Amino acid sequence: MVIMELNCFWIMSMDNNEKIDMADVTVLIPVRIDSIIRLENLIAVIDYLLSNFNISIVVTEASKHNNHVLEKVLPSSINYHFVQDMDPVFYRTKYINKMASDVCTPYLGVWDSDVIFPPRQVVDAAEALRSKNFDVVFPYDGTFLDTGTIIRQMYVESGDMLVLSELRDLMSLPYGNEMRGGAFMVNTERYKAAGMENLNFYGWGPEDWERIERWKALGYRLKNITGNLYHLSHPRDINGRHNSDAQRRVSVFQKDITCFSSATEIKQRLNLDI
Repeated sequence: MVIMELNCFWIMSMDNNEKIDMADVTVLIPVRIDSIIRLENLIAVIDYLLSNFNISIVVTEASKHNNHVLEKVLPSSINYHFVQDMDPVFYRTKYINKMASDVCTPYLGVWDSDVIFPPRQVVDAAEALRSKNFDVVFPYDGTFLDTGTIIRQMYVESGDMLVLSELRDLMSLPYGNEMRGGAFMVNTERYKAAGMENLNFYGWGPEDWERIERWKALGYRLKNITGNLYHLSHPRDINGRHNSDAQRRVSVFQKDITCFSSATEIKQRLNLDI
């Protein structure tokens, strides 16, 4: 067994069953279970996180009806909440803010329910935050690889990272090499100070880009970790696209107004004390 000292704790090599201590990080996963594939993906993501890390995970499920399926299949260590929500549009930004408001660990991660990273990238992201040299770290470099249905099924059945890494050349790049969505890790206090999520994003939209432009304007230090994001494919419904022309215009406007705002204007608009 190879052991590497990493600041104040020990990291075991990834060829054994030891977990990496990330007790100072809370991962937030808001989700709407809109298909059995989404459920399988979420279970695969949580299994990946728990298999590799000692980490706190909070899952908020928002749906019209609580069928109790998710709470029955999730491990007891998961902090699970169900919220009845009759709205067909999944108001993801609202739920992230509610979840983040209760986080007490120094760092938090906001995770989509369908994304996997090589464990080393998550470790490197956490270390970058702990160094105090960065406020926000993305655990990948912008390479957002979509697995497609066959590779997704192979990974869900095996849970083997080698399936993803060895078949990456067969995956698609739906957003190019400069994606910033999927997941990010951040200093909790700094995230809250910057207003967390922009609640003007209601449903699917470019909130990932607005958030980045806001952080940059406020002087936050951002970093990307070298490596890929693997996106487990899933069907898309109303929450995987703009749900109306009006919603599209509002979301694009929110992104654009942040892009062209100064730090002072952003602070005034969001009532930030930073």
